Amino acid sequence: MARLAAEALGEQSMTALRAIVFNILYLLWSVAMHIVCLPLLAAPAPAILAAARFWIGGSLWLLKVCVGLDAREVGVENLPNEPVLFAAKHQSAWETLYLSKRLNNPAFVLKKELLLIPVFGWFLARSGMIAIDRSGKAAALKKMVADAKATFAKGRPVVIFPEGTRVAPGASKPYQPGIAALYSQLGVPVVPVALNSGVFWGRKAVLKKPGTITIEYLPPIPPGLDRKTFMRELEARIEGASKRLAAG
Repeated sequence: MARLAAEALGEQSMTALRAIVFNILYLLWSVAMHIVCLPLLAAPAPAILAAARFWIGGSLWLLKVCVGLDAREVGVENLPNEPVLFAAKHQSAWETLYLSKRLNNPAFVLKKELLLIPVFGWFLARSGMIAIDRSGKAAALKKMVADAKATFAKGRPVVIFPEGTRVAPGASKPYQPGIAALYSQLGVPVVPVALNSGVFWGRKAVLKKPGTITIEYLPPIPPGLDRKTFMRELEARIEGASKRLAAG
């Protein structure tokens, strides 16, 4: 019994040590990339997006090597060839990295305050993200829809987190009106995305756990449904699949 307890403690200590190493290297890698790429703020968006993909690739590599955290995909047959709207569960910073690299330079719908972060926020603004003023209500929704249409015109998909914030595995928050506005106005399919990233990389956790994150692309919801039917279907698919993945 004592031996098992000692082994468990040793494993926990090693997990913590590996997470600390990752956090330090990730910070150094991010700072270095932001400094080196500062001149790109004057460059077109494609150059910034290419640099972002390089930074993200390095970050995910560090996560795999240092922490032992990898990912697997389910439902890749549901990924369309044309730009669509992706509605994803949000549990961790991980999916913002992974989906940025996986989905062909998507534009994320994000809160306007993120653009105020020095350097990082400047790159977000220059890379064509869709910033929304959450206090702007109708005017903010109208601008979000217009920005999304412009994004699709450039051949880029759009990613939105319907709950508007990160939530713990197994938990949920009310779905915000932004996803309904985009669905009704854009007339494109919505691909729900479920995941269990929060099991390994918590919302505000310093500790990252080894393992394999599962991200699941669910069958697209076609355009044309009424608002209530769409929201009910979207939430049922994302929450049902995410809870299943969190339970293992």
